[in-house]
Formats: sequence, structure tokens, C-alpha cells
Amino acid sequence: MMKVFISAKLPALGTELLDQAKITYAVYDGPGLISKTELLKQTADCEVLICPLSTTVDQAVIDHAPNLKLIANFGAGFNNIASDYAKQKNILVTNTPLVSTNATAELTAGLIIALSRRIVEGDRVMHAQGFDGWAPLFFLGHELKGKTLGIFGMGQIGQSLAEKLSAFGMQILYTQRHRLPAEKEAALQATFVSKAELLAQADILTLHAPLTPETTHTLTADEFAQMKSTAFLINAARGPLIDEQALATALKNNELAGAALDVYEFEPNVTAELKTFSNVILTPHIGNASVEARDQMAEIVAKNAIAQLTGGHVEYVVN
Repeated sequence: MMKVFISAKLPALGTELLDQAKITYAVYDGPGLISKTELLKQTADCEVLICPLSTTVDQAVIDHAPNLKLIANFGAGFNNIASDYAKQKNILVTNTPLVSTNATAELTAGLIIALSRRIVEGDRVMHAQGFDGWAPLFFLGHELKGKTLGIFGMGQIGQSLAEKLSAFGMQILYTQRHRLPAEKEAALQATFVSKAELLAQADILTLHAPLTPETTHTLTADEFAQMKSTAFLINAARGPLIDEQALATALKNNELAGAALDVYEFEPNVTAELKTFSNVILTPHIGNASVEARDQMAEIVAKNAIAQLTGGHVEYVVN
């Protein structure tokens, strides 16, 4: 009997560890993302499912896999898994937290710099018509020094970003449900404010909150109306934190100066109107897409699979 099914190709380190442990496994290597039909077929008798965020593991999949004991999600999030139902069935669900912190914070910082200095716009110009030469008022952007960075969700990624961009001379404001200890705020040079204050004061607003019923559509037309018309919005967290149609309307009405998105409300689809703005950067969910982060993620899911099958300790259980 196959012990492990992997619903997408992993970095080689993951399968190397399974090979070393002499664990039998199969990997989906077909075109595109795995279909629901194929997932049901392949998980029917396996004990461990290793899957990326793009694989939906709902109640039907869980019910169809009577031997399943562990769902090891390749990603920090786990919204793709019916984790509460899995718990009812005594199936562990794990994720890969922390290892993607630096990669996602770096990507966010890159989006902030690219948007503020119009780097992507400039690249498009040079790949098309080019330019006539240097001129005093040509292609002006904004420096980060002296600007206010508003962080919605000061978890590990938000804190890593604060450390990085405070070095650029930015003022750091943040909001979340619980305030950080005073010593942590001092170390990060960050000030706790209300959501309303964050919206009103941020020159750049970046989202780093988990997706929950309470945080879904954190930003709607009402929130965009409270922001500076010169402000930029960044989202490398979860797409449904933003009402994308409301964002498109705000950009159209010049209520915001621009946006950079790495995640989407209806991922992998993008609200079509957002593609029409020159002041919007869109990247394909590459927050932790670094060789270093993905190798560490592969190591975690493989070691958890081995632990489950050999009586060891499974780490990062989320249910």
C-alpha cells in the first residue's frame, strides 16, 4: 500500500528524505494542478497526504480516504484544508510556518520599493517605446525615507518587514487584535494604533493578517475612503482580505495612488479591471518562492510524514 501521496512536485530535498527513510510514495506529475477526481483516486488508501495551498482538501476528500492520518500542507496557510473536520476524523493537519517569514517579508519590501519608485512601469516603458533621455520631471517616484508604513497584522512576517523598512528611515505603525509587549515595540521601533488611525496615517499600507471570517474583506470601499489619496496598498498575505472590486473602483477614482498584489480574492483569477492600471503591480503568489524557503518547507512536510509513519513527533499541528 502506498504510504504517502504528494499532490504536486516538491523540491528534491523532500523526496530524498522519504527515500532515505524507505517510505513508499507517489507524486502527481500531470499537467497543471491536480483535479478533484485524481486527488480522490490517489488518496483512497494513503496514510499521509502532502499537498500545496492550491490543493483543496475538503470533507469529500477526507471521507474518501479512510486510512488518512496526516495532511501535511506545504505552506504557512491552511485555508485549503477542512482542518476542523479532519480533527473530527482524528487526522492531523500541519503547516510550514516561520520558514517563509523572511522570503515573504523580502518580497513585500520589494513590492513596496518597486511601486514607490515605479520600477515596473519603467521596465514596461523600456521594453516598449523607450525614452528620450533624462529630464528633471520625468518618471518621478517617491522615496521611503520619512514615510509612514502601516502594517495590518504584526506577526512574524509583519515584524520582519518592520525591521527591514525601519532601516530605510520609515515610521512604523501597526494594528492587530493584541498589542505587542512594550519591549518588542521598542526593538521594532513600531507604534500601536487603531485600525482607523492606521488607515488615515499610512503612506504605505501592507497586509499581513491571517484569513479568518473576521478579517475577510478587511479593506472595502469604506476603508479606502479613509486612506490618503497618495497612499499605496500592498497585499502579500491572503487575497480575500481585500474586496478587489472596491479596490479597482478606488483606483479608478484616484482614491489611492497604487497597489501591489501577490495574492488574490478569487485566486488564481484576478479581477480583470486591476490589470488595466499602470500603477498596479501583480505577481503570481510568489511570497515565499525562494529556493531557500521552499527547501525548508519540503524538509518540514517530509519529516512530518516520516514521523507520522514511524511513531515520531509531528510538528506544527494546526488542528
